[in-house]
Amino acid sequence: MGLKTISVTANMAAGWAINADIRDHKVVIDQPQAGGGTNEGPTPLEFFLFSIAGCIGTIGRIAASQKRIELRSMEIKVDADLNPMGLMGKATDDRVGFQQIRVMAEIDADLTDDEKKAFLDEVCDRCPLHDNVKLATEVVHSLS
Repeated sequence: MGLKTISVTANMAAGWAINADIRDHKVVIDQPQAGGGTNEGPTPLEFFLFSIAGCIGTIGRIAASQKRIELRSMEIKVDADLNPMGLMGKATDDRVGFQQIRVMAEIDADLTDDEKKAFLDEVCDRCPLHDNVKLATEVVHSLS
């Protein structure tokens, strides 16, 4: 199987909102009112973390189906730390991006804790977004 190209085109007009039509879905990224936006949607950083959580959940569903595991639910929490000085244009010795991304999953399935940990490890290894960020950013995942 060859490479698959996935494309998104985003548009910004007046204000802080960034809009996209993605496969017939209208998606908005915005800033909170306190940051000058109109709070029409999550910030890009929040959307990025949601994308990681969503990808892990999707791969979890695929892997559970392949392994015939009854995965009743997964709650995926993604926390990330960054120093906002760089994105604000201020001098900083820190990189602009996240310093660390932590993925914590609560898995509702008939598995032991060790089996859940092994399942989460496999899912994260198979997740394209987890792979993309772990090569450039430290990623730590654990059960919650």
